[in-house]
Amino acid sequence: MRFLGNIEAKTDAKGRAFLPAVFRKVLSASGEDSLILRKDIFEPCLVLYPQSVWNERMDTLRRRLSRWSRRDQMIYRQFVTDVETITLDGNGRFLIPKRYLKMANIDQQIRFTGMDDCIEIWATGEEGQSFMTAEEFSKAMEETMGMDSFLLPASQQADDKTTTAKDSAQ
Repeated sequence: MRFLGNIEAKTDAKGRAFLPAVFRKVLSASGEDSLILRKDIFEPCLVLYPQSVWNERMDTLRRRLSRWSRRDQMIYRQFVTDVETITLDGNGRFLIPKRYLKMANIDQQIRFTGMDDCIEIWATGEEGQSFMTAEEFSKAMEETMGMDSFLLPASQQADDKTTTAKDSAQ
């Protein structure tokens, strides 16, 4: 399940928004019918997790945290306390509770951003703070990926690695 793209939208007076059709199709194709909403840990945005993705994250977090550590229990409690289960109505709308609108500084204009296995919801204009300049991004990608050819198809990457291994052996 992969959510990709940026879609601008609006919330209505009650705080309801239409989940973009492209994202609804991904959910439907994956057999998902509910989402989990929470405020992002690092940024002033909201995050929608498909139920299966949320469950995986919860399982991973629980495995990494000890039930016998006060600090770990506090981390877990804080992570799970402020979440909402979201279901779409027949028209593809969902309600963003008022406290979440306030947490993310959302007035009416929003942007849905596909982030692979989840969807971020930003107040229009807020998302710019969370992006690098083009130069910073290219440098970060170079440092992160190095000489890896991550944009090549997997079959071609395997061929490149085989050739490199042969060259090194000679």
